[in-house]
Amino acid sequence: MLTSNREFNEIYEKYKNLVLRAAYISSGNNYDEAQDITQETFLKLYTELDKLKNGNIPAWLYRTARNSAFNFMDKHKYEVLTEGSLIHSKNEEAELSAEAEYLERELNLERRNLHVSILDGLAKKNPRWHEAVMLVYYMEIPQAEVAEMMKIRLGVLHSILHRAKNWIKKTYGVEYEEMNRKE
Repeated sequence: MLTSNREFNEIYEKYKNLVLRAAYISSGNNYDEAQDITQETFLKLYTELDKLKNGNIPAWLYRTARNSAFNFMDKHKYEVLTEGSLIHSKNEEAELSAEAEYLERELNLERRNLHVSILDGLAKKNPRWHEAVMLVYYMEIPQAEVAEMMKIRLGVLHSILHRAKNWIKKTYGVEYEEMNRKE
C-alpha cells in the first residue's frame, strides 16, 4: 500500500489535468465519462503506487486512462440512437439528418480506430517515440517539460518527434489520405 499520502497528492496535482485530457480525448470528448475515468485511474494508482515506484508514472497514468476510455467506448458503440440523442443545432434549418449523423459518427469511429492503430504501432515500433508523441501532441505538454520528464535534451526530443512523424507518414499515410477523401 501507499507509503505516504503526500507523495500521492503531489503526483495527483502534477498529473490530474493530463489524465483528464487523455480520458476526454479517448472517450470521444465525453467530459462526464472523462471525470469518472480520471477518478478511477487515480484510485488504481493509489493502490498500485508502491509497485510503480521505479516505473514511468505519467506513462502508466496515460495508458490506464486511455484503456479505461476505450473500454467505455466499446461498451457504448452499439447504442441505438433515440430521438433525444440526435444532434440539434441552434438553427433548426441546419439540423443534421439521422443519416448524416450516422455517417459522421462512422467517420469519427474510423478516425479513432486509425489513431489507435497508429499509436499502438508506434508503441511497438519504439516506446520512446510513442511516449514523446503522446506527451507532446495528445497531452499538449510543452516540449521543454516533456524533455525534462523524459530526462533528455530538447534537441533529442525534437529528433525523436521528427523520426516518429516520418515513420507514421510512411506507415499510415495512405490510410490517412483515404479517410480524408471520404469527408
